[in-house]
Amino acid sequence: MSFIDTLFGKNKKEQEVTPILPQEIYESAVLELKDVIAPSALKITPREFNLGDKMARTFFVISYPRFLSDSWFSPIINLDRVFDVSIFIHPVDTARVLRQFQTKVAEVQSQISMREEKGLVRDPMLDTAYSDLEDLRNKLQQAQERLFDVGLYITIYADDLTELDRTESEIKSILEAKLVYLKPALFQQEEGYKSVIPIGTDLLNVHSKLNSSPLSSLFPFVSFDLTSDKGILYGINRHNSSLVLFDRFSLENYNSVIFAKAGSGKSFSTKLEILRTLMFDTDVIVIDPEREYEYLAEATGGRYFNISLTSKHHINPFDLPVPREDESPADVLRSNIITLVGLFRIMLGGLSPEEDSIMDRAIAETYALKDITPESDFASIAPPLMSDFELVLAGMEGGESLLQRLSKYTKGTWSGFINNPTNVDINKKFVVFSVRDMEDELKPAAMYIVMHFIWNSVRKNLKKRLLVIDEAWWMMKSEDTASFLFGLAKRGRKYYLGLATITQDVGDFLKSPYGLPIITNSSIQILLKQSPTSIDLVQQTFNLTDEEKFLLLESDVGEGIFFAGLKHVAIKILASYTEEQIITSDPSQVLMIKKAKQDLKDARGAESDT
Repeated sequence: MSFIDTLFGKNKKEQEVTPILPQEIYESAVLELKDVIAPSALKITPREFNLGDKMARTFFVISYPRFLSDSWFSPIINLDRVFDVSIFIHPVDTARVLRQFQTKVAEVQSQISMREEKGLVRDPMLDTAYSDLEDLRNKLQQAQERLFDVGLYITIYADDLTELDRTESEIKSILEAKLVYLKPALFQQEEGYKSVIPIGTDLLNVHSKLNSSPLSSLFPFVSFDLTSDKGILYGINRHNSSLVLFDRFSLENYNSVIFAKAGSGKSFSTKLEILRTLMFDTDVIVIDPEREYEYLAEATGGRYFNISLTSKHHINPFDLPVPREDESPADVLRSNIITLVGLFRIMLGGLSPEEDSIMDRAIAETYALKDITPESDFASIAPPLMSDFELVLAGMEGGESLLQRLSKYTKGTWSGFINNPTNVDINKKFVVFSVRDMEDELKPAAMYIVMHFIWNSVRKNLKKRLLVIDEAWWMMKSEDTASFLFGLAKRGRKYYLGLATITQDVGDFLKSPYGLPIITNSSIQILLKQSPTSIDLVQQTFNLTDEEKFLLLESDVGEGIFFAGLKHVAIKILASYTEEQIITSDPSQVLMIKKAKQDLKDARGAESDT
């Protein structure tokens, strides 16, 4: 029948008998939510059913062992397959159960007595059954236990029949090893699927009686989680929506690394961790290469230092830390001389062995020029400046070439950078050093100097601190800066210092001989969205499965994998509205915030004029 025939009828008589109203025509074309979410086709067979392009099969548990251990269902929950689990728990009336128990106990006791009268050997199964029944009856009478009818149903999904059979075999082998047996819902696949989808209807009605204790072992929140008793919220476990709570200072070391491509949320997650860490009496220091933490420092009452050639903030690399009680002044002085040789190696583009020796001797003589020796009180003597070092170097044989290369730091364009006394104080809970305005050629040296200054300050007094180094690949460009960074990762724990290393250039980071050791010395590792060009290197470094590899490729902003010790979970990093306004790096949101601040400032100005 054509549409015209349907609409108007084949003849006048039919049209008069069954008229089709315009409302019915309209409603037949309305698209509802169920039409959108419904599969393109549905085919039900005795063993499985097709939902569009997917195949599915439903099972039910028919038998359990005598004892169920804790988390016995955990391997299934954490299985890397697509499946649904439904658990129906129907309470059973205790009074009715106790009446049935009385009959059953009498039957078992009668069988035991009959065997004794016949002189037969005792049956262990009957004795065990009698003991279990008596024990459970006592607990039911004392309200220590309840009895339930429990239905456990599992629906697995796959793209084809082979994959479906393979998943079935895998699940069955895991459960049968624990003496838990499954059966497919033959000729009941439709009822089984309806029982598993979240509408709360048990159409299969395949139940086993379980009391409270074994039933508690089936509790569904048994998947891998990283929730500890204390710590900060890193995000949400994407697998089971549990909270990823962790305290880096409770681990074997306090270090972390974050690898992610640009725009995947690495700075957002870092700033969120900083904001939450500040609430737990922890000082935070940041080396910021892109001026992303300025607003956060302003909002939290911290200090923000801009390190550049024209900046008013200066750090003298010749500063010496006051030796601790367990440190020798001679060791402190020698360590600082070695660090300065490394700095000059970065500043001058490398040193030959002869030049290295001259630098070492010149630095020692520069300190001696200011009467700084291992026997001196470092706190009471002003340290030398770069110009003092230049003066000493000028009087040394073989230092002419070094003097020429050093002059740009003392007399040339870059003289304002490090040839001044230190005027930076970091006695605040949150301190940011920005090197964005520093020339790219000088950034490694600037970051090295800042890190050395921070390290000296950290060693002064023992306090819980977190040092965040954003875009750490800058540090990995030079062997000296990479070595110093690795030294912080190794020695920081002794001084209650956690090191957080963040980078988007995984290749440059791992090219350095210190890249992998820094990762292995970091108890927390966070991988966010990765680029296809670097994912193979990340997979090899972190021993990821193919599923985890594709998860990182397909992750959205703020999603990835969180490693802590031997465990790792898929994580989604979330912030509250207030936190997001403080830490956002999204340019559009930053502009909105700036505009709102300017509008507020203008409004206050107009009000004061009035």
